Amino acid sequence: QVQLVESGGGLVQPGGSLTLSCAASGFSFSNYILRWFRQAPGKEREFIARIESTPGSTWYLDSVKGRFTISRDNAKNTLYLQMNSLKPEDTAVYYCNAWTWGDDYWGQGTQVTVSS
Repeated sequence: QVQLVESGGGLVQPGGSLTLSCAASGFSFSNYILRWFRQAPGKEREFIARIESTPGSTWYLDSVKGRFTISRDNAKNTLYLQMNSLKPEDTAVYYCNAWTWGDDYWGQGTQVTVSS
């Protein structure tokens, strides 16, 4: 059974940091492109970061570039998103995604709220 389980969300003050984790099981994790999306209230889901299977090249949405870092540990079947210098506009539900041709798996999401 395929599972993606996010964790690490919460309430943080502006300028603070959080690290999200996404634990995967039930598929060949190392072969998949991994992505983070987010969805703010009243807005469409937004693609914010990607990491390739090998050699692990990355891409970021401009609004998070330089503040967020995506990484993966294929030995632990875990995807990460290190978020620094958080802003109120980063408030959203964050979702992890595993993709390859023919497969597209999603986690249930974790809430991140940036507020003083």
